Amino acid sequence: MQKRIVITGVGLTSPIGNDLATLRQNLLAGKPNVQMMETRYMDPVPAGICDYEVTKYQTRKDARRGTRAGSISIYCANEAVNDAGINLKGMDTNRVGVFVGTTEHGNVETENEVANLKEFDYDVKYWSHHHNPRSVSNNPAGEVNLNMDIHGPHCCIGAACAAGNYGIIYGAQQLMLGEVDVAIAGGISEAIRTFGIFASFKAQNALGHHEDPNKTSRPFDTARNGIVVAEGGCLYTLERLEDALARGAKIYGEIAGYHTNTDATDFVLPNPERQAECMQAALKKAGMEPGDIDLINCHATATPEGDPKEISAIKSVFGEDAKTWINATKGFYGHAMGAAGSLELAGNLPAFEDGVVHPSINCDELDPACAMPNLVLNKAVEAGEIRTILNNSFGMLGTNAVLIIKKYQD
Repeated sequence: MQKRIVITGVGLTSPIGNDLATLRQNLLAGKPNVQMMETRYMDPVPAGICDYEVTKYQTRKDARRGTRAGSISIYCANEAVNDAGINLKGMDTNRVGVFVGTTEHGNVETENEVANLKEFDYDVKYWSHHHNPRSVSNNPAGEVNLNMDIHGPHCCIGAACAAGNYGIIYGAQQLMLGEVDVAIAGGISEAIRTFGIFASFKAQNALGHHEDPNKTSRPFDTARNGIVVAEGGCLYTLERLEDALARGAKIYGEIAGYHTNTDATDFVLPNPERQAECMQAALKKAGMEPGDIDLINCHATATPEGDPKEISAIKSVFGEDAKTWINATKGFYGHAMGAAGSLELAGNLPAFEDGVVHPSINCDELDPACAMPNLVLNKAVEAGEIRTILNNSFGMLGTNAVLIIKKYQD
């Protein structure tokens, strides 16, 4: 019999809050936070910037030696474990795993080192001896293990903007396999710390712009013109149900189903047929029909092509007249890349308790190609009972990840 996996802790930082309660409050209030930010070689750009207490869980020296991605991971992991009420010192930490989804890692450190070296006429004796451990792919997860004295497996899952969902899925699988007893899993992003991501989106004509930075990210709106890049993170404490019940843990929700696949179509442009297949397969694994889903969180990046293609995929699975509630999060703080899926799930989890669906904001004129009957725009909706959430995350090179969470019931 397949083991049931539940969420018992949430740790996060985002541009609109550093804990679940604050994040949820701002989502329900329709309160965004996008700021103009200085970056190398470019005019100021709109960005979602986190402001969390870095030294809450690490010293300033350790933060300087490590990476921004590692610092975000450390903050989120400690918050998730504390929220779950787990005392790591009282257990065998060989049985604790850390699985962090990332979009990219190492670009920030490399860009900074190259810029610094230029000031010394490229004399490599000034290159930091910390560069290698900072830029290896497993750094964000590895920094968590070092910080929290965890001895179980750790790894980073590179899955572009589907990485947050991938991290949760991988953590759940490790629990099902019996490899670990506790999984700290989700996604993080330090993307705004590198000018390259802004320059690349600008070169693609996919970098959002607006005179008011808080209105730059406009999912589903006819005037949407591109992405706002954000940093952030959300890691969850995952456990097998029997272990969570044995210690009387609070349960936020249960993983009901998931699926991952690949478009194999284009480097950047999504394929709605493959997205639909991913949703259908996740439903099948969950033993559910489309009508069993109460809420869909869209990936909805506010790009001209991405939003209508995702809605097209949803229509093909759920029908043109689906009664399922639909929302999106990126209008509030932009696209948190590797953290997007896990952060957006967190913002919707409290709907299991309060029955309220937060809106997608900044939609002044709905694009007809994005229209759905229960698309929640600009104002939260009291939906009644929410029992199931389907969380979409899609990324470059056609990576897709769909995660279904259900309200825990005995």
